[in-house]
Amino acid sequence: MPLSVKGNAASRWLIAPLLIGAMQMPSSAAADERGFDAALADFRRLHQSETRRANIAGSSFYLIRDGNIVAADHLGEQDAEAHVPVDARTIYHWASITKTMTGIAIMQLRDRGLLRLDDPIVKYMPQLRAVHNPYGDTDKITLRQLMSHSAGFRNGTWPWRDHEWQPFEPKGWAQLEAMLPYTKVEFKPGSQFSYSNPGIVYLGQVIERISGEDFEVYVDKNILKPLGMHDSYFDGTPPHLLPHRSHSYYIRDGKRVAAPFDVDTGVTVSNGGLNAPMPDMARYAAFLLGDPARAAEYDVILKRSSIDEMWRPQISAGKDFTQGRMAETTQAGLSFFIDQGKGGLHIVGHNGDQNGFRAYLSLCPDQSAGTLLAFNTETRGVRNNPTNRDTAESRVALSADKICEALGKGR
Repeated sequence: MPLSVKGNAASRWLIAPLLIGAMQMPSSAAADERGFDAALADFRRLHQSETRRANIAGSSFYLIRDGNIVAADHLGEQDAEAHVPVDARTIYHWASITKTMTGIAIMQLRDRGLLRLDDPIVKYMPQLRAVHNPYGDTDKITLRQLMSHSAGFRNGTWPWRDHEWQPFEPKGWAQLEAMLPYTKVEFKPGSQFSYSNPGIVYLGQVIERISGEDFEVYVDKNILKPLGMHDSYFDGTPPHLLPHRSHSYYIRDGKRVAAPFDVDTGVTVSNGGLNAPMPDMARYAAFLLGDPARAAEYDVILKRSSIDEMWRPQISAGKDFTQGRMAETTQAGLSFFIDQGKGGLHIVGHNGDQNGFRAYLSLCPDQSAGTLLAFNTETRGVRNNPTNRDTAESRVALSADKICEALGKGR
């Protein structure tokens, strides 16, 4: 498993061998390492300054390289009222990054011969025939389109929540099923990208109906446990982990206010229910990046060829500024977003935001590197326009690209 590290001091200690090794490298390799060290130092300064400036309660950053954690930074507090500091055991909510695991579960079922990506969703969920589809036959909406957010469904799972006393998300499938006759397909399926939370909920239902298990149980058995993610879970925190569960906050009118603690995402769990500490997520990132030496172990979860398939562009997402690098060049793959950075840098990942948490999974496959970034404070609600790149959280997340750029063309 990837090496677990705690705190800034530990992360500095891990970087030191890299500096020593650089002295013995050819000049070009040594220069690359010096550029990497400088890029990491610049990132850390920005992370610290933006977190402090924006009044963010707590944040963590991990850098994974060649399957190892080479930087682990924890800033601020997981509970600003009780002044509990963030550390390596702090559990963040990863929100929509959960969707990547939902996609992996679908690919697992595909590889086991239990479904095809181009199957119609109504094959597994005939209830969806009740939606209003002015563009033709709902039988033509496929699992692939749901995974690439091109199926035509709306963004919000439950857009009618407008009172604090209402549940955070619908508790059960029956609530969503009752609304299907009042749901319409917004555009011709397959013709464009439009981020859709209910589309991923439908995929979660497919997983449950094929496997015969609750989504949470299936993912725990088939992804979390095999990767050793033993402190990761969905929705309500088990008592033994409650001391490590981060609180979350919003910045409103210049003041930090608490969000509800330890919320339950209900039937939308496949859309955004994951909670995990940074070391567990580092194991997940290392699996996604792959390692030939661990191919047999990782292939039990999902074959490398299937992960690569998920990372192939399906449709342009350039009009959406909420995901990936929030750029006109962003493309949707299968449950992941694909971007091109400076110098042809290939970036794969997913963002998450919910209940005051912001999270970013960003992978640079060619460099065998990736970053994980989590905040327990949302400074401004997500906006689907270029200004979404201007929040403190986004500025920090986007600046992590320079670390991968400093690694050059990769190995």
